[in-house]
Amino acid sequence: MSKKRTTLWRLWCYSLGAKSGKNDREANIVSAIRTVIFTTYLITNAFIIAGVIRHWNKPQPIEIFIDNTPHEVSSCLSQTKKENTLKTNSNFL
Repeated sequence: MSKKRTTLWRLWCYSLGAKSGKNDREANIVSAIRTVIFTTYLITNAFIIAGVIRHWNKPQPIEIFIDNTPHEVSSCLSQTKKENTLKTNSNFL
């Protein structure tokens, strides 16, 4: 078990980059630091992806200012009500 774990650790260290350090102890410390950095990148990317998936196709209210007064156009209105509420040529509604 110990030999297998040592072999896996050595392969992981090589996968992180070239072996750095004057001896094996320093190389293991450098590899541990690289592992921490890699783990933080992985966690950060997971949160970014989760945020994108969470807000994917989320309906956003559209505010249109006429005479400095906000008017919100709800996306749950039917198409005819939208046309009666706001006459526009834009293609984002």
